[in-house]
Amino acid sequence: MSSGLKQMAVDCLAPATLAAVVAFWYFAPASVVDNPWTLLIVSSVVTVFVLGLELVFERHEGWRINRQELLTDLFYFILINTVIQRLASMLNEEPLRALKASWGIATPWAAELPFLAQVLLVWSVWEFGQYWMHRLMHNWEPFWLTHAPHHHITQLNAMKGAVGNPIELFLISLGVVALFDVSPATYLCAFSAGNVVSTFNHANVRSNPPLFYSFFFTSIRHHSYHHSVGYENTRCNYGNAIILFDRILGTYKEGEGVLVGQDDRRRLTIWEQFMFPFKPLVAMIERRRNGSSAAG
Repeated sequence: MSSGLKQMAVDCLAPATLAAVVAFWYFAPASVVDNPWTLLIVSSVVTVFVLGLELVFERHEGWRINRQELLTDLFYFILINTVIQRLASMLNEEPLRALKASWGIATPWAAELPFLAQVLLVWSVWEFGQYWMHRLMHNWEPFWLTHAPHHHITQLNAMKGAVGNPIELFLISLGVVALFDVSPATYLCAFSAGNVVSTFNHANVRSNPPLFYSFFFTSIRHHSYHHSVGYENTRCNYGNAIILFDRILGTYKEGEGVLVGQDDRRRLTIWEQFMFPFKPLVAMIERRRNGSSAAG
C-alpha cells in the first residue's frame, strides 16, 4: 500500500470506529443492550483500541504516554465510569424520569423516528448542553476553577477526556435527554458515539479525519488548539464531540496545538486536581491566619 493510501486509511479510523459502534448498538440483541456492563465494555474496547493506535501512529513525541500518566488516566477512567456515572444517574436522570412521569411528559414522535434519527436527536441535545456547560466553564471564574485542572494536563492521550476535578466531571454528566421516549439502545448508542469522538479528539494519533467528518465532529486538531497554552486560547472549540455548534455560534477557531497545558505547564497530582477549585478559599484562610499571627 502506498504511503498516501495508508495515511488515508489512518485518517478514516475515527469515522470507521464511530460507524462500527453505531452498528453494534443497532444490531445488538436486547439481552446485550440490557446488560449494565455493556456500555462500560464498549467504552473500554474503544479506549484500548485507540491507546494501541497511539503506539503505532504517534502524533507528537512529546505526548508519548508513560507509566505514571497511564495509571493516572486509568484512575480517572474508572472514576467517571463508576462513581460519577452513578451520581449522575441518582441526582439527574432518575429525578428527571420521576418528573417526566409526574407531569405526564411524553415524546411519542421521538420513538417513531428511525434509529439513526433517534440517536442524532439524543446526541445533539446532549452535546448542545455540553457545549454551553463547557462554554460557561471557560467564561465564569467559579466554573473555570472546576474545569481548569483538565487544562493542566501537559499531553493528550486516549483517556485524557476523563481527567478532571470530580465536580467538573459531575457537571458535564448532566443533561435532559432522560425526558425523551426512545429505546435504551438509542441512549447507549448516543453516549457511545460521543465517547468515540471524545477519545479520538484527545488521542495522540497521527490521524486527520476527512472533511465529511471533521466539519461536524470534533477532531484532535480542534481540541488540541482548545488545550493549547494560554487561557485565551482555550476560549474556543467548546464542542466535546460536535464542533458544528462552534461553527454556528461563532466560537470556532482553526489551528492545532502541540504545547498543551496552563500556567507553568506543570502536571497536577490527583490530590491537586481534586483540591484545585478550593484554592481561593485555602488562600483566604492562609491570609487570615498569617494576618492573625502577625497581629499577635
